[in-house]
Amino acid sequence: MARAKVDVVGLGLNATDTVMTVHEFPALGGKERVVASSMQAGGQVATALVTCRRLGLKVRYIGKVGDDPGGRLQLASLRREGLDMSDTRVMRGVPNQYGYIIVDQATGERTVFWDRDSRLTVQPHELKPTAITSARLLHVDGCDVEAALAAVRRAHRAHIPVLADLDTVYKNVEKLFPYLDYLIASTNFLPAVTGHADPFEVLENMAREHRVRTPGMTLGRDGALVYHAGRFIYSPGFVVETVDTTGAGDVFHGAFAYALLAGWDIARALDFSNAMGALNCTAIGARGGIKSQAEAEHLMATGTRHVNTAYQTNRVSR
Repeated sequence: MARAKVDVVGLGLNATDTVMTVHEFPALGGKERVVASSMQAGGQVATALVTCRRLGLKVRYIGKVGDDPGGRLQLASLRREGLDMSDTRVMRGVPNQYGYIIVDQATGERTVFWDRDSRLTVQPHELKPTAITSARLLHVDGCDVEAALAAVRRAHRAHIPVLADLDTVYKNVEKLFPYLDYLIASTNFLPAVTGHADPFEVLENMAREHRVRTPGMTLGRDGALVYHAGRFIYSPGFVVETVDTTGAGDVFHGAFAYALLAGWDIARALDFSNAMGALNCTAIGARGGIKSQAEAEHLMATGTRHVNTAYQTNRVSR
């Protein structure tokens, strides 16, 4: 039977988060009363795919989910969103990946404590080639490096673009780099990998030494910076009333995948992704504030930006 076509296929993390809001994060050894607590579905790739789905794309999730209450909540959430779950495996007797997320009410910033059972690891031999080749774009987070490597190689051979969201220096994660078309990493990931502190040097290094077509990094409230076709492109972040920053980067990547498939130029894609990520920060949870394209474009047209001139004034490769 022919595999159904999808726009985006994602291989990577899902997680079930217990989000606890406090007035302010206590000092080490201190105590703080919890203002509110809730269980939320999250995870890097899973949340990015939900964003794509809400923007109207057809998406497929490749991953493993535990069968505990957290896993059942995650599975129900993905099914409710309408993802293709034919390559999602439920692991009997295994707890789902979980996170305890403490949100500082004063700033909206969060601190994450997490764990993942090794039995949730996706193995390369478990991947079905058609799950990759029947998509228009592959999104990975590198958590299961060997499976991710098999997937990106498969996509590369099939001329399917690969988008990566890397924020943890997993063992051998650098093996993925030559197969990545778009790498939008977290602020700390690329300096740790390359040994360069300067963001411009970091991105040039990723393009020159690791052959990443378009390397970039998210910058928190300051937005995002990428190196594309020999040019630096900086997109300042948007000012919003921040409630919880959880999932902002995941939503950013889902929006970026949507923009790539829509054929937008990189500058517009970054502005849209920043707007979607910022709007997600206005509600609790990794997926609490995923908004529509119209709402993001309204923010793009009317919103105030967090402009950091350290990035704005260096727009051409040096």
